[in-house]
Amino acid sequence: ALAAAAGGWWVTRRDLSLSWRDAQRVFQDDGRPEDHAPPVEAAAEDRLRALAKANVLPYTAAAAHDDPFVGHGEKLKDVVWHPIDVSQPADDPARPGHKLTIKPFDAVDLHTFVAREMGNISGLEGLRARNRLYVSGDHLPYLADELLESRLGRPRAQIDPDLVRTGLIRSGAGMRTYLSLERISDGGRVVVSVHMRARLHHPSLSWEVMVFVIPPPAARYHTVTTLPTQGFDRVRTLLGGTNGIWWRCLTGSWSRAARRRRDRRARARALERARRDIFKRNVLYDHGATDSIRERVSDGDQLLFGDSADAQDYLQRLQGGILIATERFLKSHHIDSASFDSTKQIINANPTYNFNGIVQGNAFGHQNVVQNTPGQPGAGGAQPAPGGQWAQGKGTP
Repeated sequence: ALAAAAGGWWVTRRDLSLSWRDAQRVFQDDGRPEDHAPPVEAAAEDRLRALAKANVLPYTAAAAHDDPFVGHGEKLKDVVWHPIDVSQPADDPARPGHKLTIKPFDAVDLHTFVAREMGNISGLEGLRARNRLYVSGDHLPYLADELLESRLGRPRAQIDPDLVRTGLIRSGAGMRTYLSLERISDGGRVVVSVHMRARLHHPSLSWEVMVFVIPPPAARYHTVTTLPTQGFDRVRTLLGGTNGIWWRCLTGSWSRAARRRRDRRARARALERARRDIFKRNVLYDHGATDSIRERVSDGDQLLFGDSADAQDYLQRLQGGILIATERFLKSHHIDSASFDSTKQIINANPTYNFNGIVQGNAFGHQNVVQNTPGQPGAGGAQPAPGGQWAQGKGTP
């Protein structure tokens, strides 16, 4: 019994030491983290590469009641901007008193222009801009040939760009195309994303805009930064960590193994029921995602002052970039900008305020701003809200 206990302690210490070493190597190495892990099967590697340039995202049908942007974090704003009159031609600078001829365009042209120009206009290096079709998971069987690898397979990460364009021009109840703009802060602590859709119904144009922020990962993912790397401190910390967990690891191994077997059987039964529903009962199976790994490990309590400042900077740059790109597009198509100028003043009229520690920019639409009287806390400001491939760029949440 004593030898078994000593062997269990030694195995636990060795496993903990190897885990620390691997984690510290990933954290300190300048290379890519994935280079420290052996490659998986070729089909999985190909799918991971396809996900980096995904132009379709299926979301679970339950998310349709709120928004389709599962996995993008906390929603800061959902707004439709005031419409812009795009029916009036601009004045001809070469011939006073005459008007230019409007160049015809559609929403696809506008999305393509904004996606191509946003990186340079906003000055955000590494900005990801991609038109993406968001489709309800229970709608995938209607377009199984285009969206599913097989009747029982996974949803595809990339589809025909024509289908993405169709989701912009003729949207259905469960299919819409958005231009997704995503900026990841240095070190990957904060992910800011803006999803926008042009609503072009002549003679007016408006933008539907949604803003999301994913906070930094939870504290347990930063533990590696506090682990000693060498010397007596490492030995002492390693021995203390081993003494604190080895008996629990040793005595609980049987129950954990039994729980894993039980979970595997439960997943197998659920998969078999889903296959039976698809094949025999012809049930429309929901293939949509519920969240993302990055969102699942995030924790708003880890948001630092610098993270809030980064989020505010990205949002303000994106808001300005959207307005500038839209203005340039309208001018290039010989459209009078008077209506756009009025709408821009309305959009920019509201101040900035904090939302759960995350600073929200002003240009994404009207905010529920509470004006305080002099002498009250926060006087002169706003109170925080309650609550807890046609484009350049690459990447997907």
